[in-house]
Amino acid sequence: MDKKIEKKVITLPRVLLGLGCLLFFGFVGSQILNNTGETKLNVKADRLLINTVERGVFQEFIPVTGVVLPIKTVLIGAVEGGRVEERFVEDGAEIKAGQSILRLSNPDLQLSYLNQEATIVSQMNQIRSNSLFREQQSLNLKETALNIEYLLSLASSRLERNTQLGKDGVIARVEVEELQQEYDNLRRRKDLLKRTIEKDSVSNAFEGTQMTTTIDLMQRNLGIARQSLDNLIVKAPIDGQLSGLTAELGELINEGAQIAQIDDLTNFKIRVKIDEFYISRIYSGQEGSFQFANENFELKIQKIYPQVVNGAFEADMLFTGKVPTRIKRGQTITVKLELSAQEEALLLARGGFYQTTGGNWVYIINEDGVSAYKQPIRVGRQNPNFYEVTEGLKPGDKVITSSYDNFGDKDVLVLK
Repeated sequence: MDKKIEKKVITLPRVLLGLGCLLFFGFVGSQILNNTGETKLNVKADRLLINTVERGVFQEFIPVTGVVLPIKTVLIGAVEGGRVEERFVEDGAEIKAGQSILRLSNPDLQLSYLNQEATIVSQMNQIRSNSLFREQQSLNLKETALNIEYLLSLASSRLERNTQLGKDGVIARVEVEELQQEYDNLRRRKDLLKRTIEKDSVSNAFEGTQMTTTIDLMQRNLGIARQSLDNLIVKAPIDGQLSGLTAELGELINEGAQIAQIDDLTNFKIRVKIDEFYISRIYSGQEGSFQFANENFELKIQKIYPQVVNGAFEADMLFTGKVPTRIKRGQTITVKLELSAQEEALLLARGGFYQTTGGNWVYIINEDGVSAYKQPIRVGRQNPNFYEVTEGLKPGDKVITSSYDNFGDKDVLVLK
């Protein structure tokens, strides 16, 4: 049997009651929102990294990777080409300056030296023969001058006697005149010979200087040729450790080819690689340091290589004090390169928050320790450990420095 369903009648009191409830709950909700105005998020405190802001010494620096190198490396090249006939030392040996490394042979060079030596010796002998001939000529002139001086003296005595005899009428006048002519001729010959000897002396002095210069030049040429022959024995230019020597007996070495190198291991330098971003802030004399075997060692930049390769450039740093005793060539170390002097500043430890906020704000823990709120800040310089805070924080503030990626844009963090 069907049952009759009665329709509910919407009455005015019911409508008014519903509207009143809606208005009441809307008012309460709006009051709550107006009173707080904040978005909150519950987080677990044990998953957060919290650091305290403190005042301390700040220094801007960057860590750079460096490689230990010898203080000086000298490349050894083949001044003259040839075949390896003898090898005196092995690769890696400690050698002294002037010590022989290889002996090469070059028959063409040896034959050329012998021919050049023979030519130069022949020319030098010819120059010396010419010099002897001129000296003999000078001696002949001087001997002739002495003979004329003697004849002139005899003629003068005879002229003086015959002149008196002519006045006395003992001898004819024509005989006196002939003797006078002979005397005048000898005197003119004496004057001419004197001028000849003077010119000959000047000429001999000039030619003597030229001869000395020419012989000296020939001797130097011969010395250069002999040095070329001596270069067939390759010697160490400095004390150090030999490396890169791969030449074997019988191998042909071309002129100018690199044979090996010698490293001066009495001291070391560090070649560091620096990001090109800092190229305008790097200068000679800039200081740095690194830790090795629980000791701190000081460095300074001695040379900067301006070429930028793959976004980085290089610089050589020298030790300013003690050098590590156990450091080895090729060893890689991390150098703390200073970009500023040490200054007192307000410090905040570095953390993952910076990737989210860009250093514009942080979450600060309330005094009650149960919540954290947003605080605008401003940071200045930074190093691998700290940010320099210039505004927004004070010593003693506790700041969440771990990543903010999971916090969204919440105003308040409730710590659980």
